Amino acid sequence: MPELPEVETVRRGLEPAMDGARFTRVEVHRGDLRWPLPKDFRERLEGKTVTGLGRRAKYLLADLSSGDVLLMHLGMSGSFYVFAQRGGFAEGGTDGGAPGHYYHQRSQHVAHDHVVFHMSSGSVITFNDPRRFGSMKIVPRQDLDAEPLLNRLGPEPLGNEFDAAMLARACKGKKTSLKAALSDQRVVAGLGNIYVCEALYRARLSPKRMASTIATKSGAPNERAERLVEGIKAVLTDAIKAGGSSLRDHKRTDGELGMFQHHFSVYDREGEKCPTPGCRGTVKRIVQNGRSTFYCPSCQK
Repeated sequence: MPELPEVETVRRGLEPAMDGARFTRVEVHRGDLRWPLPKDFRERLEGKTVTGLGRRAKYLLADLSSGDVLLMHLGMSGSFYVFAQRGGFAEGGTDGGAPGHYYHQRSQHVAHDHVVFHMSSGSVITFNDPRRFGSMKIVPRQDLDAEPLLNRLGPEPLGNEFDAAMLARACKGKKTSLKAALSDQRVVAGLGNIYVCEALYRARLSPKRMASTIATKSGAPNERAERLVEGIKAVLTDAIKAGGSSLRDHKRTDGELGMFQHHFSVYDREGEKCPTPGCRGTVKRIVQNGRSTFYCPSCQK
């Protein structure tokens, strides 16, 4: 499933085509994604302008001129593609008169093009999702804080308010592993298996370490919490710069792959030499909560 860097990469790719543009026509080829689309989905979008495109954890949020918010999730295999609308789809190349330059040959898997947005910007945005675990929902802006999909999410890890003190308070007294705690969207939003493994490596902390050990008995942060927050922010920032990680289904809106998978230190590196200078350890794979965890037992304590 795409994690925060992949979703942020998609948001940045969609922004030139969507932000400030009006939905001139909406095509719904399939109304049952992870959940059924609202019956008035098309009517609530057509003629409305996108006044802002944001992200909360792994969700995309398009603010509309009507006061509604279009809430979108990529699920396991969802992708957005942006095409030029000029009597047809662009067949590669760029067009200086269209926003964003996100143009490429059209996907051949048109059977999985479930929702298509025709925008006044001159772009056509297609949501393609073979497994149909993605979702779209329209929520009135005033009800967003109470939205069940969002209201239990923890802090944004790249936000200014996320620091060692906040993470330590969330982990105080927890009887779970650090890996499990960081994967809990209520503790910190947007992290998943890949970036938890990579952040723990950068912080030199074992994924098996108890989460409570990054806080004092009073809940104050210790040096481990400081290192972990620094590692989380650094790995997410680096991954966003690289366009995210493409392992199975993630692609950018221009059809290209993210490149951060070429910079993994431990994830999916079982049996390889630890990249830490001077460390003689070997990357190990274990299973925690049904998911693979990769780490170096020698330098992650």
